[in-house]
Amino acid sequence: MRWWKVVGLAGLAGVAATGVVVARAERKRRAYSPDEVRSRLHQRVAEAATESDNISIAE
Repeated sequence: MRWWKVVGLAGLAGVAATGVVVARAERKRRAYSPDEVRSRLHQRVAEAATESDNISIAE
């Protein structure tokens, strides 16, 4: 096999693997109910606010 064929096959495998990862992430994201998404967002905002307060105090 020529080197460019190997590079092409490796690229094709990379694209396929990326598609699998994206599909899994999308399935996982869509599995949340709206209430779960809302509660996660509220939790992340609260954590960010706490971290922001801690950084301000440390300076």
